[in-house]
Amino acid sequence: MQTFVVGGALRDELLGLPVKDRDWVVVGATPGQMLAQGFRPVGKDFPVFLHPDTHEEYALARTERKTAPGYHGFVFHAAPDVTLEQDLVRRDLTINAIARAADGSLTDPFGGQADIAARVFRHVSDAFAEDPVRILRLARFAARFADFTVAPATLALMRQMVEQGEVDALVPERVWQEIARGLMEATPSRMLAVLRDCGALARIMPELDALWGVPQPPLHHPEIDTGVHMMLVIDYAAERGFALPVRFAALMHDLGKAATPPAAWPSHHGHEGLGAALIEALCKRLKVPNECRELALMTAREHGNVSRAQILRANTLVTLFERCDGLRKPQRFAQMLLACECDFRGRGAPADDFRRRPYPQGPYLLAALAAARGVDAGAVAQRHADAPARIRDAVHAARVSAVKALLREADA
Repeated sequence: MQTFVVGGALRDELLGLPVKDRDWVVVGATPGQMLAQGFRPVGKDFPVFLHPDTHEEYALARTERKTAPGYHGFVFHAAPDVTLEQDLVRRDLTINAIARAADGSLTDPFGGQADIAARVFRHVSDAFAEDPVRILRLARFAARFADFTVAPATLALMRQMVEQGEVDALVPERVWQEIARGLMEATPSRMLAVLRDCGALARIMPELDALWGVPQPPLHHPEIDTGVHMMLVIDYAAERGFALPVRFAALMHDLGKAATPPAAWPSHHGHEGLGAALIEALCKRLKVPNECRELALMTAREHGNVSRAQILRANTLVTLFERCDGLRKPQRFAQMLLACECDFRGRGAPADDFRRRPYPQGPYLLAALAAARGVDAGAVAQRHADAPARIRDAVHAARVSAVKALLREADA
């Protein structure tokens, strides 16, 4: 029985990156031998075990055979006669198909080290085409390793997979899982670029793919269309380290612009409402978590109002807070403001002055929200206990008065 470090941990080590968890492959062993040594079984589809002390995953060397379309259509074979090379050849990319033995020697039958040095994503074999998840994984890796390029033959194979309908067989939960992980990488735009280059974006998120070629309003950089704007916006959200709901909201905020009639371009009046319907459809299809869906809808609907916050009247501001449920959920309202700031910062190249301009809308709205939330709604309700139907309007009026007082103080 021999054990080898494989996969992402070894890849990251060779790239000089921090290593978190290591994966191991075991050659020449049976499940019974693993159990006898104290390993705990956890694999459902094939034998995977947790080490009794380190709790790292040890998988028996295996081969796999495609039996049906999609992600689940595989039969796995794990046995003591499966060699290390047979296990490595089933892996997706050459940079993930390297193994290190206990003595430190590397087994690299497919040139993974050379591709690491050249910063290239290259498929190990034509078996790559049997698993459509690998398209999503490669795109996610592109978001993490932004200086890597996709080998031409690999990109051609990915396009062929899309044309043959393999991507259409992906289960929604797995699509969302990979997209969400890619959004949390350092350069999410690279994931979207790779998916678009191979045609997969148009199949899994056609609402998003439609943004390319749609012009932005004159306020934006004249050479940037809505698709490029969206990529700048999501990369800014990643640069700031924002949470997944904020990044997803930033990604979705302009979806309605693709539904604007071309005759109206470059104006997009009313695109907020159009975007909400598209976001609902996308989120339902991919089973996006409610936290992400709700923030995306709110941002798409309100980012225009947020951008002109300083010219809105106190009554309009309080209505905005009420509509967004910001009085009960101020943290979510604050997240929406972060997504709106990303929209503002993504209107030009990183060197442009949109990165340097002040963005007072966020602090302005948070201060006004704090003033509105400072009203004792219970005390107001008590004063109108004899006329319950008037309580809601009275509380609203009290909040408007509080915001007006804040604005007067700021102007003084």
